Amino acid sequence: MSDAAARAAAEAVARTQYGRLVAWLARRTRDIAAAEDALAEALRAALETWPARGVPDAPEAWLLTVARRHIGRRARHSGVQAAAVSALAMLADEAARDAPDMPDERLGLMFVCAHPEIEPALRAPLMLQAVLGLDAARIAGAFLVSPAAMGQRLTRAKARIRDRGLRFEVPGLEDWAPRLGAVLDAVYAAYGSAWPDMAGVDRRLTGLAQEALHLARLLAALLPEEPEARGLAALILHCEARRAARRDAAGHLVPLTEQDPGAWDAALAAEAETHLAAAARAGRAGRFQVEAAIQSAHAARGVMGGTPWAAIVALYDLLLRVAPSAGALLGRAAAVAEARGAAEGLALLDAAAGEAPPAWQPLWAVRAHLLARLGRAAEAREAYDRAIGLTSEPGERAFLQARRAALPG
Repeated sequence: MSDAAARAAAEAVARTQYGRLVAWLARRTRDIAAAEDALAEALRAALETWPARGVPDAPEAWLLTVARRHIGRRARHSGVQAAAVSALAMLADEAARDAPDMPDERLGLMFVCAHPEIEPALRAPLMLQAVLGLDAARIAGAFLVSPAAMGQRLTRAKARIRDRGLRFEVPGLEDWAPRLGAVLDAVYAAYGSAWPDMAGVDRRLTGLAQEALHLARLLAALLPEEPEARGLAALILHCEARRAARRDAAGHLVPLTEQDPGAWDAALAAEAETHLAAAARAGRAGRFQVEAAIQSAHAARGVMGGTPWAAIVALYDLLLRVAPSAGALLGRAAAVAEARGAAEGLALLDAAAGEAPPAWQPLWAVRAHLLARLGRAAEAREAYDRAIGLTSEPGERAFLQARRAALPG
């Protein structure tokens, strides 16, 4: 087997099984950092071994065995005897278990990352790294801090979990409430991290989107009476239903309002509506339910022939009451522009500009669009330039450049 084929095989396993393997190892060692190090060592060994010997029939089991041995070696040489004995005992108990049969313990790992002893601001980032394999630099970008600072914080949080001996398990129902919000936030942040790959050409990001959807469905199944778990599942399902319509034949971005509803996945949309209806019966509105309802209103265009913009504005009003954010302000301004005119939408956008980072690309893209609709070409051109400069995604850049080029003058 060639080095390239072996690398591709190792990357495929890492992409699809990373979270499950880390969760399995971490639950038994009570040490997330050690589990991550052991899996990294196993992947390195795979790159050295598989080209000569071929990919094993059960690559997950092979990686798990090598990682377990690595942890055992570290434990035997550890200066902390109690920790070493504990790690060796837990690994020995599971020595006969094969990876294909191992349970999916990622939710248990997510809930330990959301433990009350973990700093609230670090719970979602810790889950993104430990469960879904995002690196510190990428997580830092999502949470607007430097990669170095995020890396240091994550290291401290993992050490705290290890030193306090926090239990790796899904808590009882009485303990879900204080942790569930962080878990839902992390799953949605993972999906948002995969969103730039709208065409599905990056296998790693496509895999991340599918993992986020899987975890959202799992949470909804485990907590069928929890409206926000249902709301998150509905939100991601509605977004995934439109994956095939997000790009045109040339790979350029197609805005939601210009997408062909016939290209949307009806089965995923129907599944989303089932979750949303179940959530509504609880009578407790939350962020994910309202965001899913907004996406549901957009989906109504496929049936009604038009978008109910007044209803979407009302939903954004509700979202700003239950979960105010810069994104909600931006979405409301865009919806008002459709319902009441671009001038009113732009006024709202300008009023909300102070709530968002000055280099926030979506703000400049929407501003450029509204200025163009108002015939203020010179200002629109400047806003498009800012939006273009703030995106590195080729399809989005091409879309914005085309809109800029279409301005008069």
